[in-house]
Amino acid sequence: MSWNDPNASSEAQKYDNPIPSRELILSTIGEHGEVTHKQLAQIFEIEDPDQFDALGNRLKAMARDGQVNREGRPYRYRTVTKQDIVTGTVSAHPKGFGFVVLSDMPDLFLHEKQMRWVFNGDTVAAVGTSTDNRGRTEGRIVDVIERRQNNFIGTLARDEDGYCVELGSPNSHQPITVTDDNVQALNIKQGAPVKVDIIDWPNQHEFATGKITEVLSDDNDRELIIETTLLNYDIPSDFSEAALKQAAEYQEPTEKDIKGRTDLRHLPLVTIDGEDARDFDDAVFAEKRSGGNYRVVVAIADVSYYVTPNSPLDQDAYERGTSVYFPHRVIPMLPEVLSNGLCSLNPNLDRLCMVADIKVSRAGKVTGYEFYPSVMHSQARLTYNQVNDYFVNPTDKRLPKSLTGNKDVKKSIDTLHQLYELLLKKREERHAMEFETVETYIKFNEKGGIDAILPRTRGDSQKLIEECMLLANTCAANFALKHELPVLYRNHDKPDNEKSMRIHEYAKNFGLPFPQENPTQADYQRIIEATKDRPDAISIHSMLLRSMMQANYAPDNIGHFGLAYDEYSHFTSPIRRYPDLMLHRAIKAKATNSKQPVMDFSLDGAGTQTSDTERRAEKASRFVESWLKCHYMTDHVGEEFEGIVTTVTNFGLFVTLTDLYIDGLVHISNVGDDFFVYDEQQQQLIGKDKGKLFGLGDLVKVQVAGVNMDLLQIDFDLKEKLQSSAMNQTKKQPPKKGPAKRSSRRSSSKKS
Repeated sequence: MSWNDPNASSEAQKYDNPIPSRELILSTIGEHGEVTHKQLAQIFEIEDPDQFDALGNRLKAMARDGQVNREGRPYRYRTVTKQDIVTGTVSAHPKGFGFVVLSDMPDLFLHEKQMRWVFNGDTVAAVGTSTDNRGRTEGRIVDVIERRQNNFIGTLARDEDGYCVELGSPNSHQPITVTDDNVQALNIKQGAPVKVDIIDWPNQHEFATGKITEVLSDDNDRELIIETTLLNYDIPSDFSEAALKQAAEYQEPTEKDIKGRTDLRHLPLVTIDGEDARDFDDAVFAEKRSGGNYRVVVAIADVSYYVTPNSPLDQDAYERGTSVYFPHRVIPMLPEVLSNGLCSLNPNLDRLCMVADIKVSRAGKVTGYEFYPSVMHSQARLTYNQVNDYFVNPTDKRLPKSLTGNKDVKKSIDTLHQLYELLLKKREERHAMEFETVETYIKFNEKGGIDAILPRTRGDSQKLIEECMLLANTCAANFALKHELPVLYRNHDKPDNEKSMRIHEYAKNFGLPFPQENPTQADYQRIIEATKDRPDAISIHSMLLRSMMQANYAPDNIGHFGLAYDEYSHFTSPIRRYPDLMLHRAIKAKATNSKQPVMDFSLDGAGTQTSDTERRAEKASRFVESWLKCHYMTDHVGEEFEGIVTTVTNFGLFVTLTDLYIDGLVHISNVGDDFFVYDEQQQQLIGKDKGKLFGLGDLVKVQVAGVNMDLLQIDFDLKEKLQSSAMNQTKKQPPKKGPAKRSSRRSSSKKS
């Protein structure tokens, strides 16, 4: 042995033909900066082939364990430094692997072995170790910086090693062991849902240990999955004692509260919301002015009067960022004494509000606006359905007297409807997008199970209110920009070139031009208009929607691509969105010549926080809805349904059931007796041998083959094709290039 190894004796005891220890290899690489396997062997004067191979295996193991980095071909090895360590959030996959999600570089892939240390959402320090055969950078966790949560909900199970709590997705890889004494003390049966607190965190060799603190009722699946989701997504559901105390101290508005405000209690302002709405944060009024012009008053609850800067209420609201909406349950941003009480514009009560008083010309152009704090008195709580019925038949006897019996309210509603038709034309002129998509809601029975899944309809009343809110939001953004106020704008960037190219190729199906880069709203609207009456419109428009960028909050305005506005912000929902509350404070300070509030956070930080909490709320809501739909379908395995092909991939067809609005996958192995090739440009699967063709909008009959609750995936078997969409009528030759997929085994995961 020609090298001076401090661990030579231990190496000699372990191996008949020893090689340099890891410690010596690390120090040697450090001295030379960067070496290949061959160069390192030359440094150590290794000529024996077995020793050479053993050195290579050790280098691979050191790369796997994050001791060295390897890059290039042939691999060049260098020591890991502090600069190589990155910080990110763990995203767990139900199959056991995961990723370290990073904001400024590609995510690191974590093998199951690495996932033994962590739960979904933990913040970790990690290093990239090597690249796998799929091109992913593999990662090794160096340290767990912060645990996302320390209590979980799962089900009690038992094996030969004892009791444990098995967690649901996305933490199904990580059971938590509990003691026999703990189980017996609470008299818990196997399979019971429980809440468990962590005592010791997991390590490479042992699972976490915990203590069951509560046995949950499994009578209502809906409530249980919501509680689980709140924990898994780290969504606060309890307000601090200080915040509740602050909220409880407020009383109904007095003359002192009203002093200095513009009194609008004489105006016939009304709220128009959904049937099941409990918090009313916006009221509207419109009147005709001389020359055919309009005055529109949009009154929004003055949340900023109660939620004072940096107070306990404000701190809780900032942490939540938004209200979270689950089927038949809301986790509000503010305590209910405010959200459903003092900050809700309930009828026949004095309420404090911030007003956008807007002048609109008879051509639909905003000619002026004014913002001011006010006091109002809603004269009616109307629902969308009532107002829609009124538009159809104003003399309908079933309509509420607060609408038909109040001539001032009636006149305002009629004027709002005229204004809406005017604003609709302006919307079309600026090419704001209006996709044909279906939003559903779940109707539950008395036991908490799903009774039906129904589509939400949007009549003129919903669109009317939407246009009023858009007016207020754009005026607020303009006011903030004009006065350089410290606020967040609601930004929506144009699609990137990769997504534009995909739509460019797809638009050829309709014989429509679409630019390969830098598309405009008019380019999108051209496809929307050309396809809106087709039976496969929802499929086509869903694809167009997926090509869009995500909207976010930021201190710098870039406009809203989808709505076709150069400037846009959120002003109209401060009860349920923190950026709206920030905008109210800034506008009120300017409008009343007061000092702008100094906050405990930066504007950039607030943009990140509110964008992140919005994403968190959306993901949690989607997860619960998907879980409920999958749970519902477990009772329908083996049944047949009709559906529409809504997505085509190289591994199969996603089908949406026409009556239930539930999605499932027909794996390519169950599409038909042919060798299918995926045509990405045409969004079709084309049979190479028999010419069978499946594409977006096809009407098919499927059978529910199975439901995977861990993956939240429903598998369908294709029974027959009932009708081709117009685009898929002709038999096409399969493309010469492109991945061909044919498998006799059902895919167990959804790919994207």
